[in-house]
Amino acid sequence: MTRYSARGALALRGLKAIYYGTIINCVVMAFVLVAAVRIFEIFLPWHEWLPAGIYAGLSTAITSTGLMLASNVTGLDPILATTNNDLSILSMLSFVALYSTTGGLRSVIATDVAQLALMLAGTALYAWIAVDAAGGLATIPDRPVDLYGEDTARRFLSFTPTAEDALMPFLVVFALQWFFQINSDGTGYLAQRTMACRDLRQARLASVVFTMTQIVFRSLLWLLIGVALLIVYPFDATVALGESGISERELTFALGIDELLPAGARGLMLTAMLAALASTLDTHLNWGASYWSNDLYKGIWVEHIRGREAGSRELVLVARLSNLVIITIALMIMVNLGSIQTAWQISLLFGAGTGAVLVLRWLWERINLWCEVAAIVTSLIVAPILILTVESDWLRLAVMSGVSVLVVVLTAWLAPGTSHDKLVLFYRKVRPPGLWRRTALAAGEDPATGAREFRRDLLGLAACAVSVYSWLIGCGWLLLDADRVVHGIVAIVIGIAAALVWLKSLRDVPTHSST
Repeated sequence: MTRYSARGALALRGLKAIYYGTIINCVVMAFVLVAAVRIFEIFLPWHEWLPAGIYAGLSTAITSTGLMLASNVTGLDPILATTNNDLSILSMLSFVALYSTTGGLRSVIATDVAQLALMLAGTALYAWIAVDAAGGLATIPDRPVDLYGEDTARRFLSFTPTAEDALMPFLVVFALQWFFQINSDGTGYLAQRTMACRDLRQARLASVVFTMTQIVFRSLLWLLIGVALLIVYPFDATVALGESGISERELTFALGIDELLPAGARGLMLTAMLAALASTLDTHLNWGASYWSNDLYKGIWVEHIRGREAGSRELVLVARLSNLVIITIALMIMVNLGSIQTAWQISLLFGAGTGAVLVLRWLWERINLWCEVAAIVTSLIVAPILILTVESDWLRLAVMSGVSVLVVVLTAWLAPGTSHDKLVLFYRKVRPPGLWRRTALAAGEDPATGAREFRRDLLGLAACAVSVYSWLIGCGWLLLDADRVVHGIVAIVIGIAAALVWLKSLRDVPTHSST
């Protein structure tokens, strides 16, 4: 590692490989698989496809493990549902592991492009049909009022909560979620996309395209589907949803595919969902395998302990075997998760303890390797305590974030810092923005340059965020609120104006810069 001193960096390398590449990675994969079960249980009836004798043998072997993977909301016998779900998961994981382990990063990027296009096409068709089943776009804003009452309908269709409803939780999550997570600095599996680009300008452009596609276009499609399904499949909003109720509502998305879409569209949407699942799983498998092969095996075991160079063939073998380990751990976590929402909240909470240090290490020269160790240890200790003692999710996030920042800052001032020579080498190689005055002077550079670039990038980031949310909310108003047409147009214009700022920031990036 070029950021920290050599001896401590090796230990940190191993710790991060276990924490990020295994613990966090497997938790995220687990709730992706929970979502997959909602689809598998409805659309993949293996008991109808396989010969009775073969299916009975597989069912006996699977149920003998005692791990039940039934959602309990489809009406299928739990043993039948478990067998079907296990066969579906094993088939999907085998397919994904095959091409991700044989093709590596290149195959992951290539397949993700096709899978994303298929997913967006299927989702757009689903949105069209779901809106039509709910009575059409013109009547959708009024239907929730008839079904749930004016106050509840306003909550469902509002982009921001009211002060008496959930303003503080919203502000905490909105303000902190982008910063306090495991990919807050763009590393992790998100970096796979930017590393596939030719230069820094392409990498930044790819990040913008990814953000606009994910947050604006896809979210608008999901917004239409979500509101339409609230109308087609109403529920009693006055009754608090427990874990089973949340699981049942999570199944509504799949039920809509099964009951609303005609045969051809249903097949397209199912294929799109499987493509999205494969895209997510191959990304996480490739990310986790890189930690196991390059950090744990090559960096620590082979080069440090054994004192030799690792061959390419053995690294490939270790990566493939590590995929099996990661999949197994993810499945073990999955069977203990009641809902997608619960898993997402847990992963967000653990990530909240490390997000601050991941950003600050690029912006502040005093951050040392002990800051990262302290952040990880803090997450492992504080997160379980908060899960057991604090009911409110937003309060957990706020406490975890505050404790993490305090620990990181104190560690930065009290723990031994990174060696001066190491910081100079890192600065010359990376040219990080922010608070690097002492290191910049030692490297013979103008410290004002980094501060100037930081202000430019921060302005571009803020402008891009304004465009994203202005377009998302503006288009949402135009689609779902006839009284806010003018507001929607103004929001879209504001987004266009902000785009002029971040587009200029993109043009100012030199094309020869390496990612």
